[in-house]
Amino acid sequence: MLIEHEGLAPTVHPTAYVAPTATLSGDVRVGADCRILFGAVLTAEGGPVELGEGCIVMENAVLRGTRRDALTLGRHVLVGPTSSLTGCTVEDEVFLATGSRVFNGARIGRRSEVRVNGIVHLRTVLPADATVPIGWVAVGDPARILPPNDNGEIWNVQKELDFPGYVFGLDRPAEGESLMPSVSERYGRALGRHREDRQL
Repeated sequence: MLIEHEGLAPTVHPTAYVAPTATLSGDVRVGADCRILFGAVLTAEGGPVELGEGCIVMENAVLRGTRRDALTLGRHVLVGPTSSLTGCTVEDEVFLATGSRVFNGARIGRRSEVRVNGIVHLRTVLPADATVPIGWVAVGDPARILPPNDNGEIWNVQKELDFPGYVFGLDRPAEGESLMPSVSERYGRALGRHREDRQL
């Protein structure tokens, strides 16, 4: 399904394949010889999504560009099933395995691997040829690659990256308070722009 969003429509190179149950919304640019498989969603939420030549996006992956950070894949990148990428830059020849998560402002260097259920956190810079092992977390600039049970060390780096401020423009709430009413109001308002979308 191709959807015009905020006056911008997806463009797909004639040699690319987009499965009939995939969804491309807004300023999405699919390069030569790309393959977008069943159930994948590529959505430009204020910032473009651009795929270089020969990229493969597997089933039910979600790729989202944001106003602050476009989503860019270099050449010959494979995004595994159920992966989620938001507002990040992925350089050439990167493998993102099933269930990988890459967050806003992250950059993944050429020929890197993020293995099954690996995470590259907000504003993290993963150098070329790096590997995030199965289920591990890369966080910071330069990236520290930590096991998922090392919550203390992950948080020591992550808190300085300021997820609520960077992604939602909100201060971290005080102890015993919730950020979610403000997040749902702001994010809901932004996503409400889809009411004006047009299926092509």
